[in-house]
Amino acid sequence: MVDRLVRSGYVRDPRVRAAFLAVPREAFLPADERADAYHDTPLSIGHNQTISAPSMIAIMLEEARLQPGERVLEIGTGSGYHAALLATLVGPENVVSIERLDALAERACVHLASVGFGAATVVVGDGSLGFPDRGPYDCIMATAAAPRIPQPWAAQLSSRGRIVAPIGPRHGQVLMIATKGPEGSLDIREGTPCAFVPLVGAEAWPE
Repeated sequence: MVDRLVRSGYVRDPRVRAAFLAVPREAFLPADERADAYHDTPLSIGHNQTISAPSMIAIMLEEARLQPGERVLEIGTGSGYHAALLATLVGPENVVSIERLDALAERACVHLASVGFGAATVVVGDGSLGFPDRGPYDCIMATAAAPRIPQPWAAQLSSRGRIVAPIGPRHGQVLMIATKGPEGSLDIREGTPCAFVPLVGAEAWPE
């Protein structure tokens, strides 16, 4: 899988390649999905949620330009796979991941601990509001789609911090990369078209 991602140009940074090699995707999947763990496709994790296709995750990680020691907030823990990749890149103690569904958060904690990333923090809450207790963050990365960049995310970014998130309608979005300027404004660039499950919350979509 990783070789395919490199050959296709999705993975260019050697550190992103190493992260994919370090995290076993099958450890984050239900038993009936594990045979497809290394196919480049989204897979169901229950509760009408999915684990993203590896190529989409690779695009997001490349756009984030993460460095060791940076503080990262992930919006939408899901299975915990993406949080594990983030933990490999910045250190698990620097990763906070917020999940709306208790059952998924509990399962993600088990998955993360099983592969050595138990020091990553998983909290249950409204991801559209961010998590100010551990901010400011050098990067906020969302794995669910909001109609617009929520204001709380921008407020919780450090200077020069980045937001990488799918933004747009419920069905079919664009990956947005926003960088916080010295005066607090966001410089927003459009990336690739994408399709994520909707982010439910006070600053996103209603249930």
